[in-house]
Amino acid sequence: MFLLFLAIWIIYNGQLTIEILLFGLVISAAAYLFICKFLGYSVKKDLFFMKSAGLILDYIFVLIIEIIKANFVAMKYLTTNRYELEPVIVTFHTDLQSNVARVILANSITLTPGTITVSLVGDEYQVHCLDKELAQGMDSSIFVKKLRRIEGLEAGNK
Repeated sequence: MFLLFLAIWIIYNGQLTIEILLFGLVISAAAYLFICKFLGYSVKKDLFFMKSAGLILDYIFVLIIEIIKANFVAMKYLTTNRYELEPVIVTFHTDLQSNVARVILANSITLTPGTITVSLVGDEYQVHCLDKELAQGMDSSIFVKKLRRIEGLEAGNK
């Protein structure tokens, strides 16, 4: 975060001189100490975000691919008469530990066309699916596997 503050300082100044760099180091250090003291931020969190950045980017990439694939499936269902849609509400549990990971999973399901997270209570999800085929394997989807890896990294960081 300190380096991000310093980079923003240099970009906003539009040039790099010794005076701007030294003043930027002081301002960035002060801002970093402020967020550490008053906003609950820490060097430990900084290191975790740096370690998990690759996994988070991988998750975002997989989410985009799954959204694209689900768009084609939903278009196929809606544009052809061969399929008789059977909407269903599925209930499943997950072993994700953090509330953040659970909410990210719920949002990922909702962002994927053909599925909407209706309810999330504890570790129990209720998801409405456009067709019963879309409901298969939801509790062990690639989203859950990727979020488990991110949580495993976080647990190892504590």
